[in-house]
Amino acid sequence: MIFGLFGRKNSNVAIVERQYATLTAAARDPYLYTDLDVADTVMGRFEMLSSVLILYFRRTRSSPRAGQEIAQEIVDSFFEDVDHSIRELGVGDVAVPKRMKKFASMFYGRLESYAAALEKSDAAELAAALKRNFHPKSDDPALTMQGLASYLLRVEADLAVQGEDVVETGTLKLLDPQA
Repeated sequence: MIFGLFGRKNSNVAIVERQYATLTAAARDPYLYTDLDVADTVMGRFEMLSSVLILYFRRTRSSPRAGQEIAQEIVDSFFEDVDHSIRELGVGDVAVPKRMKKFASMFYGRLESYAAALEKSDAAELAAALKRNFHPKSDDPALTMQGLASYLLRVEADLAVQGEDVVETGTLKLLDPQA
């Protein structure tokens, strides 16, 4: 019982779990992988979940304190999942902190590069940043990431009009990518 005092705030646990599950499900939508050039790989899923979390993080940055606390707990849950996944893939305990530092750096780097394009609603700039991150070794001109960029811009616009009540209750929804 005493160890729970150092974890998440008890009142936010259900909210964080509900919202994180919704965000994760949105990032795993099969359409993203079959039609929007997201690779169905460990890294492709990391990139997609990072993108969704970045949009959520941007939405909650202007929320009152409760919304920001929930957002931070969701990002913490994401990194707990990354840690767990790294260990499941067989990375030894000694190497995990180094890998986690790399993934955190990747996440926050993407936050910066996507934010620049999202602030301007610049689909071409966002698509270029997505291509650099989702397909770093590909010169395939067919992988434009325009569809994904367009979807992410629509999601951000939709998130912006959703009320604080949905943020504070963990019921914020993302648009269907096929809509």
